[in-house]
Amino acid sequence: MLVIWYLSPEVRARPVTNTPNFKTAEALLPVVAQDATSGQVLMLAYMNRAAWEQTLASGEAVYFSRSRNRLWKKGEQSGHVQRVKEIYLDCDEDTILLKVEQVGGAACHEGYQSCFFRQWDAGELHVVGTRVFDPKQVYGSSTSSQEKSP
Repeated sequence: MLVIWYLSPEVRARPVTNTPNFKTAEALLPVVAQDATSGQVLMLAYMNRAAWEQTLASGEAVYFSRSRNRLWKKGEQSGHVQRVKEIYLDCDEDTILLKVEQVGGAACHEGYQSCFFRQWDAGELHVVGTRVFDPKQVYGSSTSSQEKSP
């Protein structure tokens, strides 16, 4: 597993704590998951300190699900895990970018490679992605409560 920390010169000048800026134990930081090879943005999720620590320990993305109010390992039901290749923090150390290998080809619980499969154009949303899998076959009939991104 390759994990790279990128810190801007401004952040490098400050003492480095080797952790994102979780101001409180309950703090949730936004996390962007990006395909490490193509650069495509796959999803937006959230991490608390426990999710961060489990991600570092396992090498696979673990998030905090706001809808379930618990830690959620990406792919825990579908098998579509995200293997972390690189980790970046923004200049304030309060937003995380994970560059990942998306196992199974789809990050979205609706079966698309990216959760950003709809494009706003001329006042309307259009589906621009191609479904990689059928959610009913992976999750059964209740896809809304299963692997749904936080």
